[in-house]
Formats: sequence, structure tokens, C-alpha cells
Amino acid sequence: MVEEEEIMGKSDPLLLLDNGTLAYILGNGEYRFTNLKFDEAKAIIEMKGEAEEDVVQVFRNPELERVMYSYLGLSCREFPYEPEERLNIGQDAIAFKLYFTPSGTQPIVLGDDGQEAVKIKNLYIYCQHIVRVK
Repeated sequence: MVEEEEIMGKSDPLLLLDNGTLAYILGNGEYRFTNLKFDEAKAIIEMKGEAEEDVVQVFRNPELERVMYSYLGLSCREFPYEPEERLNIGQDAIAFKLYFTPSGTQPIVLGDDGQEAVKIKNLYIYCQHIVRVK
């Protein structure tokens, strides 16, 4: 089946990764990493994602998906989910890297139902383009 796809000119899909799936996929091989701005990540996803199977989501994280659509400005759509085990030579991926820091202040806010909520950490996200070169 792989040979048939290669003969027909089908290329590897763009993989969308998070911290955990990126660590899992990086095995043997050499990779090139480039930090991306959100608008650059959006442009790559839109360029590669003309057909539904051209972009594959490797992570399962509804919160990250909301961030992806909100901050990248992508139209909401469901990318097919496939648990990938590796990145092929020449294949592209975009990693959404999340990290948390403790909150410097702990302001108390009222939630929608009137309950007090305390800020305990800050969430940061950035994007990286990854391509396997060897």
C-alpha cells in the first residue's frame, strides 16, 4: 500500500503534535527545528491542508485544540486523528509546545456561577516547525 501511494505521488501528511507526541516521535534520525509565529503556523496548515487527509492530528487535547483555533485563527474543523510513531524523512510537522509557570500573583475572580476561583498558574504556547532531514 505504501508503494502504491508513492507511485501515485501521495506525500506524507503534515503532523500536528503536542509536547508528549513530539517526544514520542523523535527517535532515530536528524531533525531541523524552526520557531514559528502563529500566523506562520496557520499559513503552513492552510497550505498543506487542502485535502482533509493532508493534515493529521497526532494528539488528543481538547484544550489545545481550542487554543489552536482561537489563536491561529483557523476555521474550526476536525483533522483526522492518527497515533503516528515516527516522522519520515522529508516529512513536516508542527508542534504546539505548552509550558506552565506558577502565577506571580493569585488574584481571586468570580466564576460564572459566583464561585471564587484563584489563578494558580500561567499557560504559554509556542509553535515549532519540525522536518526530519535524515
